[in-house]
Amino acid sequence: MDPSQFGQYRPPTHTIAHLSDPHLRAHGVRQYGVIDTEAGLLRALGRLENVHPKPDVLVFTGDLADKAEPAAYARLRELVEPAAAAMGAQVVWVMGNHDERAPYSAGLFGEESEAPQDRVYDVDGLRIVAMDTSVPGYHHGELTDDQLAWLADVLATQAPRGTVLALHHPPIPVPMLRAAEIIELLDQDGLAAVIEGTDVRAIIGGHFHFSSYSMFAGIPVSVASASCYTSDPAPIERFVSGVDGHQAITLMHVYADRIVHTIVPLAEAPEVTGYPSDVVAQVEALSPEERREILSRKDSAFYAGPADPDD
Repeated sequence: MDPSQFGQYRPPTHTIAHLSDPHLRAHGVRQYGVIDTEAGLLRALGRLENVHPKPDVLVFTGDLADKAEPAAYARLRELVEPAAAAMGAQVVWVMGNHDERAPYSAGLFGEESEAPQDRVYDVDGLRIVAMDTSVPGYHHGELTDDQLAWLADVLATQAPRGTVLALHHPPIPVPMLRAAEIIELLDQDGLAAVIEGTDVRAIIGGHFHFSSYSMFAGIPVSVASASCYTSDPAPIERFVSGVDGHQAITLMHVYADRIVHTIVPLAEAPEVTGYPSDVVAQVEALSPEERREILSRKDSAFYAGPADPDD
């Protein structure tokens, strides 16, 4: 057995860092006069530096720039691309309702265009399809007939490791934020008809500013929180409540037959128990039986920490 394999599952084939809604502002301007969106993005990238294995790809599911400022897209690249290169990761950009197609396409791809920003990426056999669900002049989302036909053509050929569909407006209900129902993805049945029975293994999105999960057309859907501000899903006597807290990203570990999603909070928290990273080599040196006896037995010395004053 590989010494790095402690359990019955082999390591994932891919690691995806799913980030969303950085809402970057230009020139250090704070969102709503309060939120330092650049600092939030840097916290997210900093958390990824501690992830092992490193992500193979960073997927940003929309609302990259809060006001679609060209300088904000330039700053986004300045911050993200070197960090991704240091990790050996690709970057996938996705349009959101706060983005505008012309500055988005010019700033990120060097080609100013008013057309939908739909693109296909290959990550060592795993296909990621970025779909533009934005509607010029509005905050709700939709996919045109031409976009759905394009997607059907892409999916007509299976990818070696399957497909992840990335879009900003997730095709799921929003029971914890009813205001978002007004700006949801419209006409979702058309998308379902295209992707049902294909090799799409997961749908990922943003838009809500809090983490959420569901199913759509038999496919798991994962919504990442935001790195700027978040939506409080249980506010007191508020229709909508954006708060400066609970920011998070999502790590996706892709296996042959499943994908595991893990929420990674951005805020630091005090450690109350733990062991240094050099313990890993010691654990790897043990046999599976020794690991079980040392790390699973309730009376093992491994669990003999400082006395609890309440015991």
